Amino acid sequence: MISVNDLRTGITIEVDGELYTVVEFLHVKPGKGAAFVRTKLKNLETGAVFERNFRAGERVNRAHIETKEMQYLYSSGDEYFFMDTSTYEQISLSRDLLGDAVFFLKDNMMIHVQFHKERAIGVELPTFVELEVTHTEPGFKGDTATGATKPATLETGLVVQVPLFVEQGDKVRIDTRTKEYLSRV
Repeated sequence: MISVNDLRTGITIEVDGELYTVVEFLHVKPGKGAAFVRTKLKNLETGAVFERNFRAGERVNRAHIETKEMQYLYSSGDEYFFMDTSTYEQISLSRDLLGDAVFFLKDNMMIHVQFHKERAIGVELPTFVELEVTHTEPGFKGDTATGATKPATLETGLVVQVPLFVEQGDKVRIDTRTKEYLSRV
C-alpha cells in the first residue's frame, strides 16, 4: 500500500478491485479544511477517465505490474499476436486493449507487454518508430520557406503531417507519444 501523497503520473493503482493508471494528480491545501489529492484516473479495463479526490494520507494498493519484452508477429482481424522470445509462448491482444498502439506496430517489432496477475493489460511502445510513407502528394517547388506541411499516410495506416520535402517511399521517424513527425531517416 502507498500513500496518495506519493502518487505520480503513470503509477498503476488498485481502487475498489479495479486497475487504474494515474493520468494527473494535484495536491490541494485549501484555506479551510483538510488537504486532499485530486486525481484523474484511467480505468485500464474500459479506458474511461474520471476524477477522484482522496484525503491526504489515505492509502491505496499499488498494482504490481510485470513487463515482458515480446515480439509482434501479425494481426488477424481485431486480434494482434505477440510472442515471448524466451519461451516462444504466444498471446493475442484485442484492438480495444492496444488502442492507438496499433498504428505503430510493425512485423517482428519488439515491445513491452504489461501483465497484472498473468493477464495482459497493455503495451509500452518505444518512444520513436521508423515507418515508411506509402502515400503523400508531391510538394510544390519554392513553397518550403513557410514551413508548410502536408498529410502523409504511413505503412501502418497512420496519417501524420510532414514537411513538403517528404516523398512517397521515404522512411520517417515518428514520436509514439504525440503521433508527430520528427525527422526523415
